[in-house]
Amino acid sequence: MAQITALPNQDRLRVLAADSTSMSTQLLVEALGRDAQLQMIESPPNGLTLLNLVKREKPHIVVVSAKLGENHGGGYDLVREIRAQSPSARVIVLLDASERSSVIEAFRAGAQGVFCRTEPFRLLGKCIQCVHQGQVWASSNELQYLLEALAKPTLANFQTADGSLLSARETDVVRCLVEGLTNREIAQRLKLTEHTVKNYLFRIFDKLGVSSRVEVVLYALGSVPRVSEPSTRRQTQPLAVAPRTPTPMPVTIRKTAT
Repeated sequence: MAQITALPNQDRLRVLAADSTSMSTQLLVEALGRDAQLQMIESPPNGLTLLNLVKREKPHIVVVSAKLGENHGGGYDLVREIRAQSPSARVIVLLDASERSSVIEAFRAGAQGVFCRTEPFRLLGKCIQCVHQGQVWASSNELQYLLEALAKPTLANFQTADGSLLSARETDVVRCLVEGLTNREIAQRLKLTEHTVKNYLFRIFDKLGVSSRVEVVLYALGSVPRVSEPSTRRQTQPLAVAPRTPTPMPVTIRKTAT
């Protein structure tokens, strides 16, 4: 059997991998490490450790499970942190199933690709190379999910000069409200209890200076409602949504298995 000679480290693609368990991460790293073009970096299944490794190792690509750190906001919050901390790193999210909400949330968090575990493993290497080249990795169904999400009304950007007005999780709750979901449906979508959803709503009401779900939706869509009763809560003004100029982006579209 011919022996494959590894490229020098400076010429190899640095890929940091973090699955939901140490065993699955090790298997993933070993399998991808057979590609001589990849220099693999193994991360423990811990969000803080992952972020420290990203800062120290400066990988080109981060492959992270959507389930990593799910008790603390989920892998999607980690994607946001990675993108904020290391904008040059491109992120691929590993999904157990290609579900609409998971796909949209992954790209909304800043991922450049999603890879479902039901796909042949040999495609993951191609996914990594395509994302590194600046392409978006998505199947035709996954791309359709994104197009449908883009067709929905644009929400206000909950940012102020002092930082974020709402947390990432609170923003997720607002998006669910705009879709017309009930507390129970929001809890199921975000994997929370209904009690936790209610607590999020109370905090959102307080931060936005509103008193009802309808007012939250109007605020999110850029129209601030009038509060019927005088309130001592902090009052905020609507934040303008800057017009975005569409930038062409190459997309690798895979045929959906039938």
